[in-house]
Amino acid sequence: MKLAILFTLPILAAAQTDYDLLLRGGHVIDAKNRISAVRDVAIKDGKIAAVAAKLDPAKALKTVNVSGLYVTPGIIDIHTHVYAGTGEKSSYAGDLSLYPDGYTFRVGVTTIADAGSSGWRNFEDFKTRVIDRSKTKVFAFLNIVGSGMRGGKYEQNLDDMEAKPTAEMALKYKDVVVGVKSAHFSGPEWKPYEQAVEAGNLANIPVMIDYGAKRAERPLYDLLTKVLRPGDIYTHMYSGLRGEQDDNGGPSPAMIEGRKRGVIFDVGHGGGSFAWRVAVPMVKAGFRPDSISTDLHVGSMNKGMKDMANVMDKFLAMGMSIDDVIAWSTVNPAKEIKHDELGTLSAGSVADVAVFRLEKGNYGYIDMYNARLKGSQKLSCELTVRDGKVVFDLNGIAREDWDKLPKDYKYQGDPKWDGTTTPARRPPPVSQ
Repeated sequence: MKLAILFTLPILAAAQTDYDLLLRGGHVIDAKNRISAVRDVAIKDGKIAAVAAKLDPAKALKTVNVSGLYVTPGIIDIHTHVYAGTGEKSSYAGDLSLYPDGYTFRVGVTTIADAGSSGWRNFEDFKTRVIDRSKTKVFAFLNIVGSGMRGGKYEQNLDDMEAKPTAEMALKYKDVVVGVKSAHFSGPEWKPYEQAVEAGNLANIPVMIDYGAKRAERPLYDLLTKVLRPGDIYTHMYSGLRGEQDDNGGPSPAMIEGRKRGVIFDVGHGGGSFAWRVAVPMVKAGFRPDSISTDLHVGSMNKGMKDMANVMDKFLAMGMSIDDVIAWSTVNPAKEIKHDELGTLSAGSVADVAVFRLEKGNYGYIDMYNARLKGSQKLSCELTVRDGKVVFDLNGIAREDWDKLPKDYKYQGDPKWDGTTTPARRPPPVSQ
């Protein structure tokens, strides 16, 4: 009987704690709630329980000291390509995509949207193959091309650009599909964009446009002022390849009028869609992004675009404040994909949290042409929490020093806060 009581007491004590995880003493940036100050953040049952100046660590099962660090909502990257695993060569519905979990948590990203790698014909395979198996929260923009982003012969096929089946698939999976995408089209026709907008109207979701080749027959001005709706997204805003910039380096009339119309402008860095000679003068002219995104894929991750933190760093290097950069990477993209429950640390919201160290030093940031901009700051992700669980811990700040543990220590952690604890790795139960 005494032995049974001995093993029951810790379990009861853990069950009675107010918080599963307490992040203590960090500088919280939560643009939705207009917080930029030192605060404690408490998590319980996968939700944000409280954000306050001081919370009692005795009420928490696990407390992590994050003083001197920035605590933000989990980062949201709305332009990625993660339809991996099909084995299709030279395809974003295949070998050019990346499984998300290896590239998200380590830079504070907890939510992504795949930007059109699949269309209505192959979305369900993408969902089964990647979305349903990922710890990262994965949404999707459906390509207006039914076969998805599988290369030229598919993406230039006007006959496979249909609003009705695209909208039907979006409505069937409305908890996952957040928009419609058109990309890489090189022809003079307006059909891809008109069909994308029609699908967006039918499913009540936004459209994201990668405007493909520049064509005189379909000028950017007309796209942004006549075709796209308020809330639709123009990505690759600093590429300079399609008339984004005027002769003086600032935003072109198309971009200015598009923003007045309510079009959203997204970075979508990628391997070939971000140039310093475009971004720097446009930012100086006041044309800043609505959202920061990577266009992450095999071809971009080892070029000028490294990862989400690197793209965020580039805006710090251009003189933007960390508060703005975080807002453009959290609350703004959440709003753009109509998931306002994300991108915030509001009490009751899902406990997706990133903890960053702002490092000082001499750094260099590269654009699509291998030109460099020097910077003095860099964001390094120390800790990522997804759905209330620690899923990335760079320097072990949520862990105990080995030499302070019992000599025969076993796996350290608790399922309530530790995302790496699995039944296979937890210590076996003590026999009674």
